[in-house]
Amino acid sequence: MSNPYTKINTKATPQTQPIPGTVGKRQVQNNAGGFVFQVDPWEQLNRFLILGTVGGTYYVSERKLTQDNSKLLFKLVEQDGIRFVDTLVDVSVNGRAQKQQPTLFALAIACAADDDATRAYALAAVQRICRTATMLFTWLGFVDQFRGTGSRGMRNTIGRWYTERPVEKVAYQAIKYRNREGYTHRDLLRIGHPVTVEEDRKALFDWISGRGYTGSYESLSFLTGFEKAQAAKTAKETAQVIRDFNLPWEALNQDHLNDPAVSNALLDVGMPIGALVRQLPRLSRNGVAASRKGDIAKQLRDQDLITKSRLHPMALLNALVTYKNGTGRGGRDWTPVSQLIDALDDAFYLAFGNVTPANKRTLLALDVSGSMGGFWGYAQPSGGFALSPREGSAAMALVTAKTEPDYEFMGFCNKFVKLNISAKQRLDDVVRTVSGLPFGSTDCSLPMTWALKNKVPIDTFCVYTDSETYAGRIHPSQALEQYRQGMGIPARLVVIGMVATEFTIADPKDPGMMDVVGFDTTTPDVISGFSRGDF
Repeated sequence: MSNPYTKINTKATPQTQPIPGTVGKRQVQNNAGGFVFQVDPWEQLNRFLILGTVGGTYYVSERKLTQDNSKLLFKLVEQDGIRFVDTLVDVSVNGRAQKQQPTLFALAIACAADDDATRAYALAAVQRICRTATMLFTWLGFVDQFRGTGSRGMRNTIGRWYTERPVEKVAYQAIKYRNREGYTHRDLLRIGHPVTVEEDRKALFDWISGRGYTGSYESLSFLTGFEKAQAAKTAKETAQVIRDFNLPWEALNQDHLNDPAVSNALLDVGMPIGALVRQLPRLSRNGVAASRKGDIAKQLRDQDLITKSRLHPMALLNALVTYKNGTGRGGRDWTPVSQLIDALDDAFYLAFGNVTPANKRTLLALDVSGSMGGFWGYAQPSGGFALSPREGSAAMALVTAKTEPDYEFMGFCNKFVKLNISAKQRLDDVVRTVSGLPFGSTDCSLPMTWALKNKVPIDTFCVYTDSETYAGRIHPSQALEQYRQGMGIPARLVVIGMVATEFTIADPKDPGMMDVVGFDTTTPDVISGFSRGDF
């Protein structure tokens, strides 16, 4: 008869069982049935803000994931409203997330808080977070779900948005983003009742309200340009108006947008880099991308422009894959310009800023299991390409590979998956390679057990995963400890979370393990710092 006491092992526990002494305290059951550690609630907040919930995950529906994160938001607002709002400001202002919807949703919750101090602090943050009219409209759409716009504080906040910005910038926003979420600028003026003594600002408010503009103020020349552009009969006239008034494409007569003369004029006055990236298919269809590829490529490789625009790497990755594909909605195809594909590849890395190498032996381990094959729905661009967490993880890992001189790639599911990936490869080629790999179940201990079995010296394990691990005979944290003892190396583990769940394989009590958020623009530098031992 077997001895039941021999079944209990704190050094090697199957992932379908909790590590003894952790259940109900530190370990929880993930959606796949395995036991993992629970992410710190504030770290989970970062995951939500940066990764969002649209599209859901392999195991959890979009609705369920949103509900789970919403409960967390309300809890954190009540726990520490000031810290909560500061987190939102940090993520938004520093361009850490591609999409602003999660942050604006969270901001609306904070603006509806029962605590007066939290609510006032959140309303004050609206001016910093809602930098564009479309962000303001989106935030108001979420506000309607909670407290509404009837309070004095809410009305004053909306009014301040129109009075505290330079009048020419408000005019620009009034033209570029004319309506969103069922709101117009006219609606918001009625709600906010902004008061001003500035004559040109009064004139702008009159124009927004439908009372016309006489063209009396130089600061509002943008309005004159808009009306001229709308009235333009030919593309040639439109091109001239663009040059005279420095107009964006949103201000133009839609009938002329595809004309090469108009595209050239937009490039001549300096198209914002975000708009340029989005307009590359159009520029390729009308031949302007090919004729001006040098100018466009130079702009795409401009570090200052990318930094100032807060253009997120995810947006550039989507643009790269979509543009390379050459197919958009409704059969609107284009011929990609190879020089611009290369420029988009460079822009992706530039968007992360300068990352200082740790100069440590680094294993970049990509979870290519079935659960990593779902799609981040909100990341789907107009061309129809939808990025999966496994593809996103490959892109993130390449940033570290570009930084570190001593790295190795591996893929894993329930078994080792050979990855012939090099930092010298172009981003879209690597994404394509990873997307075509076979799926399997998940064993996040494999990077450590594989390295120990093959005597591979590693200082830092970077595991890109959703932490839906369950198939292993040993927990990842236990495998790391065995690797440390077997190799005599104080190896560290960085878990890069690729979905907005509460799970991680990193033991929060081990200072040599850390959980970070995938596709946070700060993540590569954080990984490097942790690998060096800075914290």
